[in-house]
Amino acid sequence: LLKELKKALLERAMDAELDEHLGYAKNATDGRNGGNSRNGHGRKTIVGEDGEMEITTPRDRDATFEPQIIKKGQRRFEGFDDKIISMYARGMSINEIRGHLEEIYGVEVSKDLISTVTDAVMEEVRDWQNRPLDAIYPVIIFDALRVKIRDEGVVRNKAVYLALGFTLEGHKEVLGLWIEQTEGAKFWLRVMNEIKNRGVNDVFIAVVDGLKGFPEAINAAFPDTQVQTCIVHMIRNSLNYVGWKERKVVATDLKEVYRAATAEDAALKLDEFEEKWGGKFPPIAKSWRNNWEHVIPFFAYPEDIRKIIYTTNAIESLNMSLRKIIKNRGHFPNDEAATKLLYLALKNASKKWTLPTRTWKKALNQFAVLFEDRFPSSIY
Repeated sequence: LLKELKKALLERAMDAELDEHLGYAKNATDGRNGGNSRNGHGRKTIVGEDGEMEITTPRDRDATFEPQIIKKGQRRFEGFDDKIISMYARGMSINEIRGHLEEIYGVEVSKDLISTVTDAVMEEVRDWQNRPLDAIYPVIIFDALRVKIRDEGVVRNKAVYLALGFTLEGHKEVLGLWIEQTEGAKFWLRVMNEIKNRGVNDVFIAVVDGLKGFPEAINAAFPDTQVQTCIVHMIRNSLNYVGWKERKVVATDLKEVYRAATAEDAALKLDEFEEKWGGKFPPIAKSWRNNWEHVIPFFAYPEDIRKIIYTTNAIESLNMSLRKIIKNRGHFPNDEAATKLLYLALKNASKKWTLPTRTWKKALNQFAVLFEDRFPSSIY
């Protein structure tokens, strides 16, 4: 099927190129007695991603036509599968890809054929999801976004969980993605054991979004890991209770809490915040107090490590990229379709990630001191 699509695409494109070269379309009256004209077709064999393919190439009587999509002497044609997959990865639906190929190339493509091309990605996804991981990650950030997926005839709002790790060299790496309808300790323990079975022996700090049963699951697999509630998520959840007019001043007062020098100072700042805003927005202080056990480890870290934990631009940017892809989707027919698209979107997003900065080097020195007995000597 894919060979037939490529063949039709190439032959249609070369015919269009000849139309432009001659200045008139095939069988058009403009071309009568106009000098140069069509002179049948030749045949050539080219090699693509899926083997050899024979195509017909149009000719003109003056032998002045040189096609551009397959040049004279060219024997290879590569990248067509990648073009379809690239469109899919950027959020285009199968119908949109069909329309795009028909509009640009004049080739009609079936849904089944496009699905065949994109389904080939699933083998790559499985390899990626089971690939070996590093032995140590100083920081792993766990996050989730909601996706509508059809399940047993009903469209359900499922959670897609991501794990974004920072390697010892400071590179960002998505360790995997998991789709689950409900959160629970058993699910989280399965995720942790999967990561462990893929080669991870130690995680210094795990940053989570206050998910129920998650800290216990992390420590069951990695007993020495310090679990830290994501400060950015705490802030965002707090501001959900506040109207736009007061959001800026509440955010400024809340900053006094998480920018405090020590846990004791942060507790005093939280008391002051509750005294000022507790009557109007009671859930905010209550939320911080409920999560206080996993908030306060943050205050024991030096500033360089705080920046790594607090500045979650990587996971925020990643989620934003994924939301752009899925927002116009409506829903996915199954978990596999969602996994396929999200993997391709992750692959595209990771290409834009920058190299580690000096901030990471400073943080790495702090990790070496704080986790001296677990820090590998070979890093230096």
